[in-house]
Amino acid sequence: MVNNILLAILVMAGVTYLIRVLPLVLIRREIKNRTVRSFLHYVPYVTLSVMTVPAIFTATNVIFWSALAALAVAVVLSLRGCKLPVVAACACFTVFLVELIPF
Repeated sequence: MVNNILLAILVMAGVTYLIRVLPLVLIRREIKNRTVRSFLHYVPYVTLSVMTVPAIFTATNVIFWSALAALAVAVVLSLRGCKLPVVAACACFTVFLVELIPF
């Protein structure tokens, strides 16, 4: 049992290390391809979205309606140029209001 856990930890450490080191070893010069640079520019935003959106829909008691309302408010406010604390506070307040409505 202990050997399996240690093996799993070693494999995870190795994979994590390779993911971080391989780009440094394989790519030694500046990337000049516009397509690759554009792709790499959007990777952090996509990663954040993939981690955030499922958490939005599973964080409330009334999963669908309150989460959907908060997401809509957050999207509208962010597209109008509001700052992140304002967007987050309004989304939280929206969840609070929708949770008060009995379904």
